[in-house]
Amino acid sequence: MKEKSQGNFKPPLLVVVADESCDPKTLRYALGQGAIEYEKFLESGDPEFSWKPPQDEWQSIALNYTSGTTASPKGVVLHHRGAYLMSLSNPLIWGMNEGAIYLWTLPMFHCNGWCFTWALAALCGTNICLRQVTATGVYSAISKYGVTHFCAAPVVLNSMVNAPSEDTILPLPHVVHVMTAGAAPPSAVLFAMSQKGFRVTHTYGLSETYGPSTVCAWKPEWDSLPPETQARLNARQGVRYIGLEGLDVISSQTGQPVAADGKTIGEIVMRGNLVMKGYLKNPKANEETFANGWFHSGDLGVKHPDGYIEIKDRSKDIIISGGENISSVEVENSLYLHPAVLEASVVARADERWGESPCAFVTLKPGVADKSKEQELGEEIMQFCRSKMPAYWVPKSVVFGPLPKTATGKIQKHILRGKAKELGPVKLSKL
Repeated sequence: MKEKSQGNFKPPLLVVVADESCDPKTLRYALGQGAIEYEKFLESGDPEFSWKPPQDEWQSIALNYTSGTTASPKGVVLHHRGAYLMSLSNPLIWGMNEGAIYLWTLPMFHCNGWCFTWALAALCGTNICLRQVTATGVYSAISKYGVTHFCAAPVVLNSMVNAPSEDTILPLPHVVHVMTAGAAPPSAVLFAMSQKGFRVTHTYGLSETYGPSTVCAWKPEWDSLPPETQARLNARQGVRYIGLEGLDVISSQTGQPVAADGKTIGEIVMRGNLVMKGYLKNPKANEETFANGWFHSGDLGVKHPDGYIEIKDRSKDIIISGGENISSVEVENSLYLHPAVLEASVVARADERWGESPCAFVTLKPGVADKSKEQELGEEIMQFCRSKMPAYWVPKSVVFGPLPKTATGKIQKHILRGKAKELGPVKLSKL
């Protein structure tokens, strides 16, 4: 990474953390290419530097890119005011105290680590970093460093739930608070985490809203409910963050709020200072996204009588089978209840009879079955689903194998849709 002039381009500075997990050969190579070691980098700072605040809170502070799970990534321009409000909202919502010990399982490059990069500085907290996120690494950090909080996508929680007993530390030495978002977490995963002693807070948001913008705020009356019911309630996306001005679910036809009946589906929309300035150099996308004064999330959900919202699907992921809408998220929740299923994702597949039908892509738990038994297990999974959901929701096909993910751990459904297309239409569907 030597700084050679290439027109107006100046290569970025590469900083290497030389801790015990850093490979010596990699370190030597990086330093030889112009990188600087972290401690040396800190020494180069000026303690007398006088920081100047922005002239206007609306000035841009960061450029992040969406994960690209449903379309091409777009540049999200964030402003100082939103980052400031989110940095203070996170500790208030989560009950983080001064001196919190925070483990980075959530990538800092993903909407600035949901603004916890700044929140930890405000709290004088301790940052614990992992070179690679593994269940063993998380449990080890809890034991070794006294980690009190960490954020993680549901895929990380699922790996912790299914980690071999020799890689876990149970019972936990102290209460560990977990914030999960990034995808709708299966209630089965939330239940398993609570059984292990983790206190899980479920939030929801987007890169365009600085990370979490809703929280499934826990109600005291839920304490007396069965654990399975608690997990189901906690799987909802909840109510607006303290720093968010507006949150609603509106009809795509009328633009009016849907009934708070837990059934009527609409689009989840937000507005206020916790919403981005806009997409970088993309006026067409900005016009569509901010139509009628709301930020349109593209997520479809319902509003329950208690005011809590719940995602049913992305607008692009709803499966229309025989004229009926099927929530891929709800089908996935049922699949996670099967004892052989490690991960699951459901997309639409062409169907000769119904137009399209659910196709389940499933990763099995280690040692469950070999290739020769996959067809038999697929039938068993479909039969299991028939006992959990309406017949027309049941996947008509099950495909086994690893699921494609983004760098932030989100399942890339657009790739799975491509694979489903390659499979061709389901023949002679009987259900």
